[in-house]
Amino acid sequence: QLVESGGGLVLARGSLRPSCGASGRTFSSYHIGWFRQAPGGERESVAAIIWSGGITSYADSVKGRFTISRDNAKNTVELLMNSLKPEDTAVYYCAADESYTRVRGRAGYWGQGTQVTVSS
Repeated sequence: QLVESGGGLVLARGSLRPSCGASGRTFSSYHIGWFRQAPGGERESVAAIIWSGGITSYADSVKGRFTISRDNAKNTVELLMNSLKPEDTAVYYCAADESYTRVRGRAGYWGQGTQVTVSS
């Protein structure tokens, strides 16, 4: 089970650090992705990290502003979001999969999402 937390309301150019937590001893064997879905829009991949944390990937729209990291001892993955823009407003979801390709697209396991709102 994946549970997101740490969303909220922030002013433009501010920062947030949503977190994704999971139960179970197999968390460290899964790749994790963050997605977002804005009102009226499609769900899009934002960032992903392999099971060990050694490889990460980012959407072009967030490169240089967002950083994904994980702590397998704590079963958590964080998404540090800096220099936020109003267009980053969306529901943010974390997802898990055993495939690094699927975790950036059609992941097998999903959290319920956390709202991020960036005000100008």
